[in-house]
Amino acid sequence: MENELFILSLTLISGILLYFGFKYLPDEQWQFIASFPIIKIENNIWKGINLTYYGLIIACSQVFALLMFIILTGAIGVPLLMVIMISFVLVSLCILASKVFALIVEKKMHTFTVGGASFFGMFIAPFVVFAVYKISGIDGAFHFILPVLACLSIAYSFGEGFGRLACISFGCCYGRPVKSTETTITKFFSRYAFTFYGKTKKISYEAGLDGHRVIPVQAMTSIVFLITGIFATYLFLTSRYRLSFTITMIITQVWRIVSETMRADYRGQGRFSMYQLMALITCLFSLVLSAFLPVGKIKTPNLLKGIKYLWNAEILLTIQILWFLTIVYFGRSKVTGSKITFYVDEEKI
Repeated sequence: MENELFILSLTLISGILLYFGFKYLPDEQWQFIASFPIIKIENNIWKGINLTYYGLIIACSQVFALLMFIILTGAIGVPLLMVIMISFVLVSLCILASKVFALIVEKKMHTFTVGGASFFGMFIAPFVVFAVYKISGIDGAFHFILPVLACLSIAYSFGEGFGRLACISFGCCYGRPVKSTETTITKFFSRYAFTFYGKTKKISYEAGLDGHRVIPVQAMTSIVFLITGIFATYLFLTSRYRLSFTITMIITQVWRIVSETMRADYRGQGRFSMYQLMALITCLFSLVLSAFLPVGKIKTPNLLKGIKYLWNAEILLTIQILWFLTIVYFGRSKVTGSKITFYVDEEKI
């Protein structure tokens, strides 16, 4: 019964967040949370640093993904210390990779890429999981790799599914303009198209497409990834670890290849972008792992046991620190600035 309630809760949370995200985040006022004065430029005018909703949403989506990983690994009896070790290593390396791959592919210093981070993370994840098990001295490490990878793939699916709301807020990862040609596809996109507003959104200063109707590729990615994550969670909780991992990785990576064809932002040189190649390689690598990694007699998932992992002071403190650091790292806008003026409201004295 608890499994069904958990799946229903995931579905309701996803639906509510996507509805409000799609409805409001393209608007201009949903890009910045706050601006902090740092240098006084002239009389009562300060230069400010902008803190974005992009960072807040990324932080929340990353925390949600981590919570899913902790719950699912706890449900199959992975020791809590190992869960923390695996999470810390992978999160740290993937955050670094998101910056490095964006610099290599897009030649930009102040941007991030989830595609590069997921590509790097999937390749190192089996080795990290195996190493942590060996260090812990637990026998049968190979039998745990695939179930833990299934947990990671589900967490990744939820993390990116919710994380695309951040792209809507900042106006990045935007779709191609909806053409006026009357075809079935363009009619569909015209009905559900996004229109972004605000000169500080990336779609505006990079492509001049603010105020134009564009393919809602971020919304489509969110829907695909979250539906996949929910279905994969159901498979995992019914002990179908291999199928859960395989389906999640195939759907998410194939969709990444397809969705790239609908995007208008710069994705590197060539018709088949580097990110599409990464997704293809990740998909093939996942199939190899699924085919050859054994799954031993892993315990049937106990969801309540996994949820109890969260009732831990160290876990809660770690999650809060991660949330705060992620907001600072991803939320501080380096491509926008602000001028702040302070005054006294005479009528309220």
